[in-house]
Amino acid sequence: MTINWMPWFAVICLVCGSRWRIGLMAGLIAELIYVGSRGLVLGRLPLIGPHDTLLFFALSLSAVGFFMSFSPILRGVRWFTVATGLAAGSVTLLALRFKPLNMPLPQILDTFWFELHVVVAFLAYALFAIGGLTCAAFLRTGTRSYLDVYYKAALVGWTFFSASMIAGGIWGYYAWGTYWLWTPKELWTSVLWLFYAMVLHVRLKGAGWDKLTAWLGIVGVFVMLFTYLGVSMLMKSSHSF
Repeated sequence: MTINWMPWFAVICLVCGSRWRIGLMAGLIAELIYVGSRGLVLGRLPLIGPHDTLLFFALSLSAVGFFMSFSPILRGVRWFTVATGLAAGSVTLLALRFKPLNMPLPQILDTFWFELHVVVAFLAYALFAIGGLTCAAFLRTGTRSYLDVYYKAALVGWTFFSASMIAGGIWGYYAWGTYWLWTPKELWTSVLWLFYAMVLHVRLKGAGWDKLTAWLGIVGVFVMLFTYLGVSMLMKSSHSF
């Protein structure tokens, strides 16, 4: 049986305890226990439906935020743990509005490539989102080191997202006999990939482009959210909820 109260405990830890790193750690552990227990019950990674995908996104946010909080620039910076905790806690609350799907994994999704595609994509989403927080901090404080953190987060996120696209293409070939279907989700995935490729190139142009880089980093969060949630909920595709 899954521990159904664990997401609520995670919200309390992430939102109320996010002022300290231990709050993020407790929330992360709670998310891991819940997702892991659902995985054991279902016999698969819980990665289908808004409940599970939003929870996995929250887990990714708390994990990325927790590990990034150990970086020399962000160590001891309370606004970072607060913002990360609020973001992960809010996504967890949103996930709890949806009922979990406990059905067996459809055959078309029952492949290593699908699971790899989704897991790596959510790690990329989390890196883009947490990176956006450091962009906002740069615009508010003018501390250029925050942009250095953002560049690393965006670069790793873009790399993960590239791997996710490759895994998704292989999954698509096994599922539908083609690497590309021209669905809205795939088109917006390409938009997101190209957007962050542009951001990384703008960042390399030097200090004179810092503010533009920061604003693009914030816009990128909304592009990511639309690619993940907007397309899934508003447009009909193979990735719809």
